[in-house]
Amino acid sequence: MCSRVWFVTDRRISQEYPQVQILRALKERCADEDVEFRSLLMDQIVLTISEGQLGLRVEQELVTSYPQVVVVRVPTPWVQSDSDITVLRHLEKMGCRLINRSQAILNCVNKFWTFQELAGHGVPLPDTFSYGGHDNFRKMIDEAEPLGYPVVVKNARGHRGKAVFLARDKHHLTDLCHLIRHDTPYLFQEYVKESHGRDVRVVLVGGRVIGSMLRCSTDGRMQSNCSLGGVGMMCPLNEQGKQLAVEVSNILGMDVCGVDLLQLNDGSFVVCEANANVGFIAFDQACGMDVAGIVADYALSMLPSRLTRKMSLLSVVSSTSETSSEPEVCSVPTGGGSLPEAVCNMSVGSTSSESDPELAEPSQSSPRQSAAPNLPDLSDLPDPAYNFNTLLANEIKLLTE
Repeated sequence: MCSRVWFVTDRRISQEYPQVQILRALKERCADEDVEFRSLLMDQIVLTISEGQLGLRVEQELVTSYPQVVVVRVPTPWVQSDSDITVLRHLEKMGCRLINRSQAILNCVNKFWTFQELAGHGVPLPDTFSYGGHDNFRKMIDEAEPLGYPVVVKNARGHRGKAVFLARDKHHLTDLCHLIRHDTPYLFQEYVKESHGRDVRVVLVGGRVIGSMLRCSTDGRMQSNCSLGGVGMMCPLNEQGKQLAVEVSNILGMDVCGVDLLQLNDGSFVVCEANANVGFIAFDQACGMDVAGIVADYALSMLPSRLTRKMSLLSVVSSTSETSSEPEVCSVPTGGGSLPEAVCNMSVGSTSSESDPELAEPSQSSPRQSAAPNLPDLSDLPDPAYNFNTLLANEIKLLTE
């Protein structure tokens, strides 16, 4: 069976950096690996049910060759269940492996939905209140008083740090009430004072941390988003931060995501939010990585033929372990864990600059020269350039864990 990979995105974001870079990387990888590739926009896909069978049409032509893996990039603030999610569900029911799956995307469409999923799992979260009716904002001013002041107020579908503000007291919040758009509910959230103007963006692929970036506001505002003028610098993360980010990714069911963490005075972290359509312009710049290339490698590793090969490798490793001592392989880099197949092809040092996706131009200065303020002593991140021996070591470790 011929291996096929699709890239599906939305027309409104198709020309933005993350989508352009992922498209580039997928084309390159698929050409090198002789994998059939196709790129489509969401509004080009027509869903069909003919003679009781699910099908697809594109530009008035019946699709007869379906993909095994589909990389999805949709603008989560505007995702609609009756259109976007319907397309993704259709692909899933046809047997396609989506990156990310439709439910994972839904878990991050609404910030309160994200917290609903994380609650009850022991994940540290700021206390958060919300409401059902779109026009109940004024009522919530009284209901949210137990959170104290100042209080963080966020649009449930906000992105890139927009529609987020810090209300200093009840009078301030009441004065702003008439300026609030009530198309979606708002969150009222406990203010984490010690993390004002900074957070840590952790990017994960395949449930593994590939890197982390400290984002800092440059104008005193609470939001640290690079799209609002914040700066990013590579920030090696301690084990608690890594484990927390991985746990969030697993609970939400995401293959590719960004998890934003707020750091407390004792060095521990709480979760600020998670992004299924994470932007990585500033991340590539600050960490010297090619996230798009890693995503493409992961997508190809999910092809049935690759998964079969991994199972074969596992059987070889199991057989070898019964007859010999540990195989002689390069040591696995500490800090980021192993990565999917073909990460050794990753391009390093992309030079272009969130949540969902960020368009701010990267700073011309080198943020990595700056020290992370008030951060504990953290372990080093792995070198993003992997050679074949390291890759093999990572694969064996992944399969034998």
